[in-house]
Amino acid sequence: MTPFFQGFAMGGGLIVAIGAQNAFVLTQGVRRNHHLAVAGVCIVCDGLLIGLGVSGVGALVAASPSLGAAAAWAGAAFLAWYGLGALRAAIRGNTLAADTESGMSLERTLALTLAVTLLNPHVYLDTVVLMGSLSGRFEGLGRYVFGLGAVAASTVWFMALSLGGGLLAPLFRRPVTWRVLDSLVCLTMWTIAASLIRSTLA
Repeated sequence: MTPFFQGFAMGGGLIVAIGAQNAFVLTQGVRRNHHLAVAGVCIVCDGLLIGLGVSGVGALVAASPSLGAAAAWAGAAFLAWYGLGALRAAIRGNTLAADTESGMSLERTLALTLAVTLLNPHVYLDTVVLMGSLSGRFEGLGRYVFGLGAVAASTVWFMALSLGGGLLAPLFRRPVTWRVLDSLVCLTMWTIAASLIRSTLA
C-alpha cells in the first residue's frame, strides 16, 4: 500500500493549494448550486488526467512546448474573463438568498466547471506531467496504485470542499461576506492568468 499512500499524500498536496478550480468549487458549494455535480465533474476530470499521466502520456505532453504555450494563452484568457465576472459581482454585492434564486442552470454550471478545470494548464502540469513523472518511480502495478491514491485524495478534497461550502452558508447571508469571497476569487483568477502569461513570455 506504500504507493497508494504516497500518491494520496502527493495528490493532496497539489490539490489543496488555492487555485481557480478550488475557488469555483467552494463558491458553488456556498451557493449550493449543483455543488455535488460540480465536485463529481472535478473528480472525474482529475481521475482521467491522472490516469493519462501514469500511463505515460505525461512525458509526451511535456515534450511539446507549442502545445503548452497554446494551452497557457487559452487558460489565461478564460481566467481573466471569469475574474472580471467575479469583480463585477464584488462591486454589485450579493446575498445568499438572492444568489440562490438566480442560480445557474445545471448545464451552464457544468460547462463552467469543465472550463475552469480543463482550460487551466496548471491542471495538466500537476496531474498529467508531475503525477505521471512521479508514478514512474514504481514498477508494474505500483504506478497505477500510486495514481489511485492521488485520485482518492482528489475525491476526498472536492467532496469536503463542496459540502463544507454549505456549512459556511450562514456567513454568506451578509453582502459583505460575498464581496470578500468574490474579491478573492477575482484576485486568484487574475494572479493565475498573469503567471500563465509570464511563463509563456519567459
